[in-house]
Amino acid sequence: MYLVVDIGGTMVKAALMDRGGQIIKKSSRPASRKDMEAFDTVLFESIDALFREEVRGIAISTPGAVDIKTGVIYNGGSFPFQHGVNLKEKLQGRYDVPVAVENDGRCAALAELWLGSLKGKQDAIVLVLGTGVGGGILMNGKIHHGRNLLAGEMSYVMEAVDPETKKASFFGFGGSAVQMIKDINKANDAADMTDGKKAFEFIAAGNEAANQIFDAFCHTIAVQILNLQYIFDPEVFAIGGGISAQPILVERIQQAVDELKEINDFHVAEPKIVCCHYQSDANLYGALYHYLTEHEKTGGK
Repeated sequence: MYLVVDIGGTMVKAALMDRGGQIIKKSSRPASRKDMEAFDTVLFESIDALFREEVRGIAISTPGAVDIKTGVIYNGGSFPFQHGVNLKEKLQGRYDVPVAVENDGRCAALAELWLGSLKGKQDAIVLVLGTGVGGGILMNGKIHHGRNLLAGEMSYVMEAVDPETKKASFFGFGGSAVQMIKDINKANDAADMTDGKKAFEFIAAGNEAANQIFDAFCHTIAVQILNLQYIFDPEVFAIGGGISAQPILVERIQQAVDELKEINDFHVAEPKIVCCHYQSDANLYGALYHYLTEHEKTGGK
């Protein structure tokens, strides 16, 4: 039995999982971005609630650039105070079991490689559409981290730079599913700006404002898919994040790619785009797979 934690920007999920990836018990609680003390309180409470004698180890998915060998987190993502923190040492000292830590976008990619839409693939890219754009790059069947642990950090990719001010627009903002949903709900005076289900109801109903916003969002994703196809030339792109549960998402991204290719006939790339098998629990599966490969030299089943 393994205790797996997905530290998200809004929620911290914890689960007891077996070696084959079966979730035995799961819980979640709001994350805290206040400071390190508040962050640790939520993290420890999440683990303590499920920890038991049978737990062989702890697997963590977290924002930020992660040195998987040492367990040190850099930048911290949604939790900047995590910069320089050795999360592996902190948890091993408290719980006295082996700990493995990996970046959340890479965990999503590992979940798909292990049991999902990338099983058996050698070269692939996962784009996780959430508050920003997370990601993971598979090269030769393994996660590519890069020398500075920045490979797959898609949010930092620049879309354009103003030649006068030198100010850039970033993929993490233009490709934010959270912001897209807020914009659609705001345009339609919805009661809850964060209600993703309601936003897609507006899209499905043919609401003009909703579809304009959604098409612009899909266009942003399509542009970077084409760019990445030329840079890495992967076998497939897998789209993840909560909104990937909506079948229309991949369909409209593919339409945007086709439109860009038709208008700009210089293009020769033909990216293959699929939906991730796992959505909200992807990071839990990926974190466990990373633990198994690091501490038990196996891929699970």
